[in-house]
Amino acid sequence: MQPPQPTPTPDDQFPRNRRRNRRRVLTAGLSLLLAWVVADLGWPVQSDIRSFNYREIARMDALMWKTYYDRKPVKLFGQLARLLREQYGAPFLRSHLIAYYAARAAFLFKDGHNRPEYEKALPPLTRLYAQINRMSRESIDADRAARLELEWWIIHRQREHHRPGDLERALARTAAAIYHQPAEAMLPHARYRAAAMHIRDTKAINGGLQAHDWRQIEALLLNSWRELWEAVQQEGYKAADSEQTER
Repeated sequence: MQPPQPTPTPDDQFPRNRRRNRRRVLTAGLSLLLAWVVADLGWPVQSDIRSFNYREIARMDALMWKTYYDRKPVKLFGQLARLLREQYGAPFLRSHLIAYYAARAAFLFKDGHNRPEYEKALPPLTRLYAQINRMSRESIDADRAARLELEWWIIHRQREHHRPGDLERALARTAAAIYHQPAEAMLPHARYRAAAMHIRDTKAINGGLQAHDWRQIEALLLNSWRELWEAVQQEGYKAADSEQTER
């Protein structure tokens, strides 16, 4: 015959209740976290990719160029995520997902030595543009945009094998595909951007870039982004130009 079990006292029940409460709090917290992740990554976001502060993007673009050429992928990832949130309205987690695809594509390409190796960057580039398409008010052909993007990367890398103007035309075609504009309208943007690349490449070959070189590059990128901004505006956007110019 088993001896009678002692009746639990309130002191005996306290640790058990505390563990049960901890489990409930943890379960509730995980449920909220999961709901946030699902909402962040899946909730429809409609951003106007034509509406951006070209001055801030030019500043960030110059910083990201330096980060890329200094081979700092983690820093580039963070800069891209911030840019996507501040200028294109990407939710927090989604900005990091898109930034991951962008940084992944950039460094896969950077480590390539020929076209088959360069094309390893195409899948993350396509995913990048697919995510931007999900956020954009107007559709983007992700496959076409990614291929055009990769093509100008290759032309820039193999510039000694291309005619003058090929890089500018490739840059213009990429922007035209994203914004549904004629490529000719994108050429001023492309020419300033190509000029900034030329300075970076020439200075890198001849001893490296100094602070004044990066200032010159940023000035050219500012002109490039301003030209793009002006080219993609529709009626109703022009009034914002004076506001940006005053900043």
